Amino acid sequence: MKYDDRPNIVLIITDQMRGDCLSILGHPVVKTPNLDELGYRGAVFTRAYSTCPSCIAARASLMTGLSPSAHGRLGYQDRVPWRYERMLPQALSDAGYQTHCVGKTHFFPQRAHFGFHSLDTYEGAQNFDGTFVNDYYEWLREQSNGRYVDETASGLTFNSWNARPSPLPEEWHNNSWVATKSIDFLRRRDPTRPFFLNVSFHRPHPPIDPPQVFFDLYKDVEIPAPPVGDWAAVHDVPVTSLDAWHGRLDPLLLAQARRGYYAQIAHIDCQIGRILRKLDQMKLDRPTVFLFTSDHGEMLGDHHLFRKTYAYEGSARVPFLLTLPEAPSASRYDIPVILEDVYATLLDIAGVEIPDGIAGRSLLPVYRSKVPRDWRTYLHGEHAACYSEDQAMQFLTDGKEKYIWFTKDGTEQFFDLDADPWELHNLAKDPSAANRVAKWRTRLVEELSKRPQDKLTDGKRLRPGTLLPLVRPELLEGKA
Repeated sequence: MKYDDRPNIVLIITDQMRGDCLSILGHPVVKTPNLDELGYRGAVFTRAYSTCPSCIAARASLMTGLSPSAHGRLGYQDRVPWRYERMLPQALSDAGYQTHCVGKTHFFPQRAHFGFHSLDTYEGAQNFDGTFVNDYYEWLREQSNGRYVDETASGLTFNSWNARPSPLPEEWHNNSWVATKSIDFLRRRDPTRPFFLNVSFHRPHPPIDPPQVFFDLYKDVEIPAPPVGDWAAVHDVPVTSLDAWHGRLDPLLLAQARRGYYAQIAHIDCQIGRILRKLDQMKLDRPTVFLFTSDHGEMLGDHHLFRKTYAYEGSARVPFLLTLPEAPSASRYDIPVILEDVYATLLDIAGVEIPDGIAGRSLLPVYRSKVPRDWRTYLHGEHAACYSEDQAMQFLTDGKEKYIWFTKDGTEQFFDLDADPWELHNLAKDPSAANRVAKWRTRLVEELSKRPQDKLTDGKRLRPGTLLPLVRPELLEGKA
């Protein structure tokens, strides 16, 4: 691709947004007209998954194209340095792109650029050494003439199911700030080269605090009760903490949490619309490509579970939209897609060589013609123990069926997603599904046989009783 032919690239990432929360996919509550527009103009990948569904590991996969096992982050652990060569912004910077990020990165050390020429950064409340400058908080002080403004003055926390309207005016909300600073970059960009803009929203990750106007938009909307599987009784316990990861929540509080979550997504959609309209007005001299996704989902009370790290659809499945200047060969694809594909796809679009040995694959050929014959038939995901040792798991799915294996005690779950999209019925011990379960179990043995150091299989059968580390030891030793 010639230099002047390279398109601008806008990568929009949300944090903790479920894969079903797009009105283009028929969600019964949340409305996302701006994201729907991107979907109608491009391609919607309906079976996209986070291969390690929590913030840091998922973003490492997205930024490197590497699987969790390869980049070494098998779960969530803060303060582990990122030492990866040729991350996405660096690769695009080396190719002549002006690179900028607004919002959350979860990089460590905090404020590291890793190829971004500039950052407007926000990492929630995290300030590990006391010296991190949160650009959003600095901006809030400017807007308030130097006064201290607390975005969590309503009493919400950064991992809670609790929901309340933001105490801030809409234009000061973090979602609005992400769009405002993105537009500032577009206005001040270098016009002589293409740009890569990473628009990275912290929400709908808690605090669930949409502006009052968006909370009010959904206040009278009926909120469907969450699905509860026939296997979920173990999680049917009273919720005793605002940061609980499982439990039976009061129906009114649960409906409030779900209502606030949908309202938060609606506000994000509105802010994405601001960016899209600005780009339309600017009439740029080169086309712009859009890719929208999230790092992982949110259980939101499904099966008496909250937050992420699970293999279930609410946690592991993510939205995924790709919009190029030309029309796609099909509007929807149900092939297995992973966050690692973001890296390969954007490099391919920019005309940059895709490195060998990564898990990600470019979706550009899919978008332009048809699914390659050798496209992956299924994907492999995992998460080390986070909230409970019992939840450490490995999973496989092709988007139509899903097999989950819990590494501590060997418990299996198997879901027929075509017939049971809400994962209500665990078929792992159903005689009618025995052959299918055996097929998926064999596949997992094959996948884990490639990692003998983890001792999860002897090559013939799965071996329960092992808990993998949150990060591989070499990351802690500085050898990544």
